Amino acid sequence: MAYKFTFDLTKAPKNFIKEITEFSLKKGMHLKISALAKKIVKTFNLEKILGLPLENILTLIEDILEIQKTNIENRKSFEKTKKRALLLPHCARKYMDSRCKAIFDGISYQCKDCSKDCIIRKAKEIGKKKGYDVFVLPGGSCIPKIISKGYDGIIGVACPDEIKLAEKYLKKAKISYQGIPLLKNGCYKTTFKLSMLREIL
Repeated sequence: MAYKFTFDLTKAPKNFIKEITEFSLKKGMHLKISALAKKIVKTFNLEKILGLPLENILTLIEDILEIQKTNIENRKSFEKTKKRALLLPHCARKYMDSRCKAIFDGISYQCKDCSKDCIIRKAKEIGKKKGYDVFVLPGGSCIPKIISKGYDGIIGVACPDEIKLAEKYLKKAKISYQGIPLLKNGCYKTTFKLSMLREIL
């Protein structure tokens, strides 16, 4: 189920996800995720930065922490994978109208490199250079069609709640994965850190 709130972590410290992961490791991932999330909200002053109710912020931070924990736990098995796909969210495209020349082929949008400063174009280029097949998805319902192509490793960029839903499916399919949470959600102009993508690739 999608969040019933929108968030914008671009106002948080520059390398927020990396910083909270390091904070978590220092404090001990053995702590309950909920206790860790409360410490992070207070340490990073997230109530003021995000302007959301505390309950929503805790949900978001707990989900991000769980994703980072799973990434660490799955890293060794992911590094052994041979055929990998990078799944990107179409909502991060620079344009969501006819200015975007991407063509939907029934599974994924095929980026046509129409905007040099589009984060999807940049992410696609990074992924292709690393040998990944890149898919720009309109939603999670396309994932079964993609994994039927025989991938054993998946990197997905999405809202934290959507990554958690995909994790269940990928675990069941015995596919190793890594998740990169969006820093800003919504139906358009979402964003993520290219530096995090490079690191995980």
